[in-house]
Amino acid sequence: MNTKIRYANLGFLAVTALYTGAWAYFSPKEWHASFPGFGLSWLPQLGPYNEHLAKDAGAMFLALAMLTAITLGSVRNTRLVQTTGAVWLVFNVLHLSYHMQHLGMYGTRDQVLNVVLLTALVLSSALLLVPVLPGRRGDT
Repeated sequence: MNTKIRYANLGFLAVTALYTGAWAYFSPKEWHASFPGFGLSWLPQLGPYNEHLAKDAGAMFLALAMLTAITLGSVRNTRLVQTTGAVWLVFNVLHLSYHMQHLGMYGTRDQVLNVVLLTALVLSSALLLVPVLPGRRGDT
């Protein structure tokens, strides 16, 4: 893997975390009612609104965004990149696993979007575990 791929994956994860985290923390009721946005709504089917749970989820995503932003500033530090990837991978595998067991509450479009988007997050996280190839450390 080269550093461009690291930047792309870290950027994707950071934007995802910042989008979800800021919305959930600073506007939890609206986040619960209309996440992921774009005319879709995936959270009410999972249970009633709970401000504490929504704000905790937002805080967790904001913490992941901060870790990812720090890592973006040190993208050549393999240990930090792999640690960040491992943290994201644990979360994203467990998150995907939960949603795979609860797809029945959604229509076909939302089922497909859940699987595709959550799988993309798992793959993006896993790619961060791959070290920079020898002789390619100068890639930017």
